[in-house]
Amino acid sequence: MSIWAIRNAPPGEPGAPGFNSRGARIGAMLFTAVWLLYLIQPVAGLFTRRNGVLYIASGLTIIVVFCVIYLILVPSWPLAPRHALPGLATLAVLAAVTCVVYGRGGGATTLWIFVSSASGLLVRAPRWAMRAVLGCGVCYTIFCLTDHLDRTDFLVNLLPTVFVGLAMIGLRHQLELTNQLAAARGEVAALAASEERLRLARDLHDLTGQSLSTITLKSELAARLLRRLPAGADRDRAITEAEEVAAVSRQTLHDIREAVSGYRRPTLAVEMITARMALESAGITPHDDADLFLLSGTFDPDAEAALAWCLREAVTNVIRHSGAGNCHVGIARRPRGLSLEVRDDGIGAAAAQAGPDGSEDGDPGATGTGLRGMSERLSAVGGGLEVRPSDRGFCLVAAVPADLASRGVNVTS
Repeated sequence: MSIWAIRNAPPGEPGAPGFNSRGARIGAMLFTAVWLLYLIQPVAGLFTRRNGVLYIASGLTIIVVFCVIYLILVPSWPLAPRHALPGLATLAVLAAVTCVVYGRGGGATTLWIFVSSASGLLVRAPRWAMRAVLGCGVCYTIFCLTDHLDRTDFLVNLLPTVFVGLAMIGLRHQLELTNQLAAARGEVAALAASEERLRLARDLHDLTGQSLSTITLKSELAARLLRRLPAGADRDRAITEAEEVAAVSRQTLHDIREAVSGYRRPTLAVEMITARMALESAGITPHDDADLFLLSGTFDPDAEAALAWCLREAVTNVIRHSGAGNCHVGIARRPRGLSLEVRDDGIGAAAAQAGPDGSEDGDPGATGTGLRGMSERLSAVGGGLEVRPSDRGFCLVAAVPADLASRGVNVTS
């Protein structure tokens, strides 16, 4: 019998004990071996009569083999599942042979206590384990009757034969539940850490994003105002410093957004609020569609994230390059999905000639965050990007496939 604590189960194997050191394995085997001292009775029974040397040697051999198999299987039952059932069958056969050949008055029926114990631990399915334990009880009863044991000896070993096996079934179930609980705690801890990262990312974005945007706009405004002053070394120095502040702030904002993007999906509602504040700070009147807030969170998160990124970049372009007084942002349902439209009344197609990083090189996708970056994000979700001059200014249309019918959302096109 082996009733010892099993700890540190390997991941993915609930109920499997982890033998982290050689000492632990040896300790488990020694603890199991202690219970084999109960086999002194059948060993002593071999010498109670004047039996021949061959008879005694063969009986000792069977008992020794039984003990060795038991010591191999029971302490390490989860590590050798392929050998568990064949080993258990071998134990049962050895116990039966011992009872038949050496059973009369020799106490050989004690072996069935160990077979029952091993059955409760080695048989994986509880239903079959219960049947195996009851089968050991039946075998014990049969061999007690054939050996003509008295009622007292019969009852003394019957209870251990059955109840030790049942206890081992419960022990195995308890160990499996313990290891499952440990695995669940690990998953909860991982989820908590992930949630904390998301919270930090959200706070980082909300607390610093708008402030850095405002610093950038104010610095650019200060540089423009300084240019109106009379020329001089101090004015040029002040303009340079203001432009450097704007550049540092812009780069910091870009780095923060890149870092946060790994933890957080932007949403249309949040990006529209941020865009509205940024437009107002730049002196541009925002005109947004209420459907932006109604639709946010109602369709595929990846598709919404792509639209939100496009909204952010498009508004950044309007603020920095269009010279517009008004910016219209709307969303509409099309036959094949949703389309986001950002339209201004600024300088028109000239706005497309500068990337959102402030360069005037005509390559808006050079840094991967301009029009080419928007197009790549939309293509990843099966959408597309269209840019065109409008009647008075510039218009950007980002489209994504989105099935809103199942959500019960009605969008006016």
